[in-house]
Amino acid sequence: MNGAAKGAIVGGVFLAMVGGAGYGVYALVGDGGHDGGNGAGDTAVKAEKGSGPVTDKEAAQTAKAFLAAWAAGDAQAAAELTNNVQAAQSAVADYRAKAYVSKAVITPGTQTGTTIPFAVAAEVTYQGATKPLAYESKLTVVRGLTSGKPLVDWQPSVIHPQLQKDEKLRAGAPAAPPVKAVDRNGEELSAEKYPSLRPVLDQLRQTYGGKAGGRPGAELWIEPAAQDAPKRTLLTLVEGEPSTLKTYLDAKVQAAAEKAVAKYPESSVVAVQTGNGHVLAVANNRKDGFNAAMEGRRAPGSTMKVVTAAMLIDRGKAAADKPAECTKEASWGGRAFHNLNNFELPGANFATSFAKSCNTAFIKQIDDVDDDSALAKEAREVFGLGLDNWKTGIRSTDGQVPEAKGAEAAAEYIGQGRITMNPLNVASFTATARSGAFHQPLLVPPELDGRPIAQAARQMKPSVQQQLVRMMKLTATSGTAAQAMSSVGGDKGAKTGSAEVDGAGSPDSWFTGYSGDVAAAAMVEAGGHGGDAAGPLVAAVLNAS
Repeated sequence: MNGAAKGAIVGGVFLAMVGGAGYGVYALVGDGGHDGGNGAGDTAVKAEKGSGPVTDKEAAQTAKAFLAAWAAGDAQAAAELTNNVQAAQSAVADYRAKAYVSKAVITPGTQTGTTIPFAVAAEVTYQGATKPLAYESKLTVVRGLTSGKPLVDWQPSVIHPQLQKDEKLRAGAPAAPPVKAVDRNGEELSAEKYPSLRPVLDQLRQTYGGKAGGRPGAELWIEPAAQDAPKRTLLTLVEGEPSTLKTYLDAKVQAAAEKAVAKYPESSVVAVQTGNGHVLAVANNRKDGFNAAMEGRRAPGSTMKVVTAAMLIDRGKAAADKPAECTKEASWGGRAFHNLNNFELPGANFATSFAKSCNTAFIKQIDDVDDDSALAKEAREVFGLGLDNWKTGIRSTDGQVPEAKGAEAAAEYIGQGRITMNPLNVASFTATARSGAFHQPLLVPPELDGRPIAQAARQMKPSVQQQLVRMMKLTATSGTAAQAMSSVGGDKGAKTGSAEVDGAGSPDSWFTGYSGDVAAAAMVEAGGHGGDAAGPLVAAVLNAS
């Protein structure tokens, strides 16, 4: 080890005195059993080439040596004990040099096989300001593919559990000043109170922090891999001077959304006002922290029948009171389509087939439409889907309804095939159905930055809108959405959906509905039928609006 750091074993505690101004003591709290030495290299048990699975003893020795080298600030020694020397050396060196960690105590936990957890109690010091940083992480030891040696399986999360591929830990004065985001009534929206808003608030800061005024302080953050992705603040060292940023969110509805998604893993929900597209709530409960509510791309299942029904009525191919044959099976383009559990509805009209989510009643309409672009046109011209120009105020993904032929076109009629949506898109087309006109969803006022807002080519025909609302009401009161919507009062409508995903054991659960002037949509990955998981999320949000 170079002269910048000297270490010693004292009573089973590894101490590395780090030289240079602003640096203090790094320590590895271990289980003793070492006779001495000076430096991270002396603490390492020399890894021998082997074969077969890594033994618990090899894992323990390798982990101890790696953590000791890290604690000593010896990036090279630490990196050589991993299976990605370059990445590990950079991360360990940056921990002190660019994340400004001035002191750290690393305490290994109880080993489970070849995985060793550990706790880090650190201090971050930048320009005279020092704050504590505590977290837990873990590492796993594997057999080197070429060397045969036991090595730490290098992941960025070894350094900090929130680090993902190609992300970095950094400290300093951020480019964007902090913002105090408030809801439409002026109530502050913080990540502490509304945890799933964290990626939303981070993006708002990145986009509007410099425009809204304010002064940056000093922070520890995660530098994202993608240039357009926002930094994620881990620790505030010196408070900046925030500017106030008004959003269209509603704290009461957001609180209900947060509580609702907490009950279902991998779930997302969005609520919008039907008359203006203002986003009232956006919440996610996901392990990956992804804002799937606004950026997801998954098949929406039978919720898409709202748009398909509008197209069929618009073109005079269907009407709420006209017969719509609902058989057990319908074929198109060489593919057979079935209803759930092969149910059928002899003599049913279109409204009943819609309310009971009959797939075959929709598939049978394709021949009469005789236009491969019909669904894509209706989605784009009336519902504003597929325009690829929504500007909500943060990053979001527009719904996609590609033109299709044959069996793929039939699949799109019932929300499968190449159609992709997220809860924001589905809530939006529900709002369009409810109000009769498309209003692009907005999280913050467009006046903030003068951004252009997407426009649909035409409004929905009044007769189409009236029949669509009537069918959605029927669905919410006596159709597949009735149980989930039973707690929702007043003027209401809904549509359920489930979408089969290749390789998934259970379909994605989708649900959309409205009550009064609020529309909401939810999705639970692998949640099953629409009313089972996603339905209660939508009902909870609508009841709070």
